[in-house]
Amino acid sequence: MTVDLIEQFILQNLPGTTRVEHGGYIFYFYSTDQMLPFASIAIADNEYDNVSELSREGVFRVNIGVLKETFAGMFPEPAAEWDYAVLDRFLPHPHYAAQHYVCILNPEGENGEKTFGLIEEAWRIAKRRFEKKHR
Repeated sequence: MTVDLIEQFILQNLPGTTRVEHGGYIFYFYSTDQMLPFASIAIADNEYDNVSELSREGVFRVNIGVLKETFAGMFPEPAAEWDYAVLDRFLPHPHYAAQHYVCILNPEGENGEKTFGLIEEAWRIAKRRFEKKHR
């Protein structure tokens, strides 16, 4: 799976999505609410975030904000230590796990399909939050 394929999925299947690129990240928001992205793709290390070793050729990290229940189901037991450089494995986000963000580096196969499903879930959360705020 590639960054382009993930971006194509998001922009073609999730209406109302806006995109902002900044500092080695591509952020995806619902509508004009650009406070909290429902998903992002990290394509480069930076001074604040280099735990995933994105300087490796072709490596990127998908970050997705999911429901609390989804997050708890994916990570029922806290791990002593996570390897944030491992490819194709879902992990709690290295900095935003408390906000129920998950991440995965270079998803493939079944995890690629699951990534799309989690992105859709995150988009629905963002859409509901936006609609509630703008009633």
